[in-house]
Amino acid sequence: MSDEITRDDGETVSLFEPLMVSEGSSMRPPLNDMALELATASARFVGSLPASIADALADLIRSMNCYYSNLIEGHHTHPIDIERALNDDYSDDPKKRDLQLEAKAHITVQRWIDEGGLSESPTSPEMIREIHRRFYQAVPLDLFSYDLLFVEMPSTGERIPVVPGEIRRRDVKVNHHVAVTPGSIPRFLGRLHDAYRHAGRIESILAAGCAHHRLLWVHPFLDGNGRVARLMSYAMLRQALDTKGLWSVARGLAKNEAEYKSHLAACDQPRRGDHDGRGALSEAALADFTAFFLETCIDQIAFMQDLMKIDRLQDRILIWAEEEIRSKNLPTGSDRVLRAVSMQGSIPRAEVPSILGATQRTARRVTSALLEIGALRSTSTRAPLQLAFPAKLAERWMPGLFPSK
Repeated sequence: MSDEITRDDGETVSLFEPLMVSEGSSMRPPLNDMALELATASARFVGSLPASIADALADLIRSMNCYYSNLIEGHHTHPIDIERALNDDYSDDPKKRDLQLEAKAHITVQRWIDEGGLSESPTSPEMIREIHRRFYQAVPLDLFSYDLLFVEMPSTGERIPVVPGEIRRRDVKVNHHVAVTPGSIPRFLGRLHDAYRHAGRIESILAAGCAHHRLLWVHPFLDGNGRVARLMSYAMLRQALDTKGLWSVARGLAKNEAEYKSHLAACDQPRRGDHDGRGALSEAALADFTAFFLETCIDQIAFMQDLMKIDRLQDRILIWAEEEIRSKNLPTGSDRVLRAVSMQGSIPRAEVPSILGATQRTARRVTSALLEIGALRSTSTRAPLQLAFPAKLAERWMPGLFPSK
C-alpha cells in the first residue's frame, strides 16, 4: 500500500469544531424554538393519518425521497420509473436502466432504515459505513455506465473503483475544501459520533443538520458522501421525531439546491473572529445552515399536511375515479368504494357488496379493477382493502409531490 493510501497528517478533531451550535450562541434560542416547532408539527401530521393510509404513504415518500436525493446528485429518475424498477420493469435504454437500478438501491437502503435496520445510532461510524456498504452492494456490477461505481481522479484521470463501505484511501478536494487525510478519518468519525450519541431531545433535532455538514466535511468515502449524509440525517430525524417516514427533507433541499449547497460551502469556512464561537470553523455558518435545514423540514411537513387533508384528498381521488369510469377504465361504483376506503382507512372485502348495493360477483369485479389499476392494495385475497398511493397516480391525487412525468 502506497504512502498516498496510508497517509495520515495527524489532523486533530478540533479542526471541525464546533459540532453543535453552543448554548451561548445568540442563534441557539431561535434554533431551540424551531426544533420545538418541528417536533410539534411532525407529531401533529403523523398523528392525523390512519395507520393504513400512513403505511401506503410511506412507500410513496420513500420513492419521492429517492427521486429528490438523486436529483441533487444530477441524476433524474422519475418516481414512476423508480416504481417500475421496484417491480423489475426496466427501460430498454441502458443509461435509464442504470439510473433505475441506482434508485432501487437507494430505496433498498431507506427501507432497511425504515424497518429498524440500524443497530446503533445513525451517526456511529459502523452505521455510516453500513449505509454506504448497503447502497453500493445493491448496485449491480453489470451497469452500462460505470460512473456509479468508479470515480475519476481529476489530477491523474485514473478511474478508482468505489468499494462498498470502505473508507477512502485517497486524498480528495471538493470544490475549495480539501478533506482530511485518509488515515485521520476514523478519528473524525469517532468524534462526530461522540458529539451526538447522547444528545437530548432538542439537541438530537439540531444534530440532524449539524451532523449533515460535518460528515460531508470529513468526506469519508471516495463517492456517495452526499447520499449517505442525507440518509443519515433522515434516520436521525426518524428516530428523534418518530416521523414514520411520512415526510422527508430531501424534497425541500432539492427545490432549494443552490441555497443548500451555498450553506454547505459557508460551513466549510473558518471562524470569523472572536464573536464567531470558539471552534476552528464558523459557528455562525453552522447555525445558519441548521436554521435553513429545520425551516426546510417545517415547510415540507406543512406541504404534506395540506396535501393529505382528507376532504381535499378524497375530492381529488373521486374526481379522478369519475373520469376513469366515464372513460370505461374503471367499472361503475368504483368511486363509492374509494370514498368508503378513503374515509375509513380500510374496509373488509365483505362490505363491498353493501357499499355498491350489488351482487358478490359485481363487487369482485370492482375490487379487482381497483387493485389492478393500483388505487387499492391488499396483503391477501381475504385481507382488508386499503388505499394505495402509486407513483403513476400521484400527479392527480397528490399534485406537487414531484414533477409531472
